[in-house]
Amino acid sequence: MDSDHGGRAGSEKKAAWPEVTSHPAAGPDGGPGTSAPSAEGGDGRADADAVPPGIPGSASGRDTPSDAPADDPASGAGAGPAVHRAGGGIAALSLPYQITAALALSVMGLLACGHLAMVFLHVAPSNTLTKQHGEVVDDWIYPEFEQNWKLFAPNPLQQNIYVHVRAEVAGADGRTTTRWMSLTHEDGEAIRGNPLPSHVHQNELRRAWDFYTGSHTDENRANGLRGELSERYIRRIVMLRLSDHDYGGTVERIQVRSSVRSVGAPPWSNEKINTKPNYRVLPWWTVTSADLPAQAGEDRASRGEEAEK
Repeated sequence: MDSDHGGRAGSEKKAAWPEVTSHPAAGPDGGPGTSAPSAEGGDGRADADAVPPGIPGSASGRDTPSDAPADDPASGAGAGPAVHRAGGGIAALSLPYQITAALALSVMGLLACGHLAMVFLHVAPSNTLTKQHGEVVDDWIYPEFEQNWKLFAPNPLQQNIYVHVRAEVAGADGRTTTRWMSLTHEDGEAIRGNPLPSHVHQNELRRAWDFYTGSHTDENRANGLRGELSERYIRRIVMLRLSDHDYGGTVERIQVRSSVRSVGAPPWSNEKINTKPNYRVLPWWTVTSADLPAQAGEDRASRGEEAEK
């Protein structure tokens, strides 16, 4: 059977666009209007006008070339409101915020450059700037940004130095001497695992011991005017640390020593280094009220006055 699915005979032709009627013509006021019928009783429009809009070759698309860009202003296609694309970073901020951000970045950059300049002058060899402005540099560096090496001649520590103390305690059972206690080990325990260690635990004892050894001979005799000051500094630090421990009596005397042990050579090195500790033992010091923390010193002084009466 030659008929199609719609029941038409093979010789009967289907319309190119079935069930599509022509669009009503626009009236003078832009609304729908009627057109005069043609002689054949049609709607007076060409068959091409019956093609739906958007189909190539339609009447609505004849005025626009097929190769014209979609956003070509001349063709009228793609016309619409402009799309604003937001930028990134500071450019996306409003003008007042851009000015504020620029000023903040400028201040941080100046501070960073100034800090680097101060550190460079601190570790650099003596020069004209450090001679004239050395106090300004030291005020900026100490104590938080201290450097223990010099530019062009670094000398990192190659020894482990520990400061020990023992005390003579007067109690109800008489006088007893405590064992040696490592103050450096206590500082190390306070620093280890702490993301923000105290400057006291890092440098107080170390700097005090360097101060003492630099102002005393190997026989523990002061070699300058700062010898007595360094000794009082060590005694006060020691008594401050001992105040955290209860020995069951009053600390009457203290003795300090240092243990210096050289750092061993790495496994891949053939260098032979003696890692046995060397001790420097200071004489016994009698504790006075000036060596104690403020409140303890006042209490001890008052007890001494009462004993004299």
